[in-house]
Amino acid sequence: MECKLRTTIVAVVVGASIMLSGCAATLGSNDDTAGQMIVAPVMPDYKLEVTLAKLNEILATMELTDEQRARFHYDRGVIYDSVGLRLLGRIDFHQALKLQPDLADAYNFLGIYYTQEGEFDSAYEAFDGVLELSPNYDYAFLNRGIALYYGERYQLAVSDMQAFYDRDPTDGYRVLWLYLMASEVDKSNALIDLATQRKQLNNQQWSSVLVDFYLGKMSQEQVFSAAKVGLSQPKEYAERLCEAYFYLAKHAAANGQYQQAANFYRLTLATNIYDFVEHRYARIELAKMKNIILQSSELSSKS
Repeated sequence: MECKLRTTIVAVVVGASIMLSGCAATLGSNDDTAGQMIVAPVMPDYKLEVTLAKLNEILATMELTDEQRARFHYDRGVIYDSVGLRLLGRIDFHQALKLQPDLADAYNFLGIYYTQEGEFDSAYEAFDGVLELSPNYDYAFLNRGIALYYGERYQLAVSDMQAFYDRDPTDGYRVLWLYLMASEVDKSNALIDLATQRKQLNNQQWSSVLVDFYLGKMSQEQVFSAAKVGLSQPKEYAERLCEAYFYLAKHAAANGQYQQAANFYRLTLATNIYDFVEHRYARIELAKMKNIILQSSELSSKS
């Protein structure tokens, strides 16, 4: 009965996660402006609230083994994370690990949180723990690579991202992140590799549009037009905007367009797609842009 109940709840979580409402955006035609966004904030579907209530009731009233209780804490933490309640999610992940110290998934989430908070040594340790427990845990390579990237240990970041990319060379997001990290080491070679890796991507995939933008084959306006094509569910447009804003921001920043990059990062955050990697790290990137812009202003005022 308990196992069946947990399976039902997880199924509800998965179902609810794709039923969130989207948002709309209008963008200026001038490439020097990031555009304006009219947001219908992405709000949790009521089914998520129902699921949280069920999980709270189960944890409070049912007799569970430590392993079952750990998994329910983990499941609740995932829901908290998906709606932006990171502190509550973090508490649940820690509680899950107290009950089940070999729960790799929980270490993975904690590593992400440490990265977002700039606690890179703790992040590396968490992701190392994931890979010790589960050597084939794909996304631990991505997440540790991102931690190394923001910790400015670029060669190691590229190594992790190469391992992640090698597991699925047809994934455009893996291509993009490998390029972002490799370009910190050697931008020219990274661009050559990007062009080669593009040949293995499906032209019909949305992520291929973003890769083509980096290769100079698509304009900013074409990217946003493509984001509206082939949508399969309401939240997907908001998800695509979250990704588009982030990668356009990274591109703008690499070309010294720091104010435009900052505007795009703000738009990334405005989508409220909390559990996307792009949303998770947009705040770090925005802080970097603000520092650069502030330093530039101070230098200008002194000259």
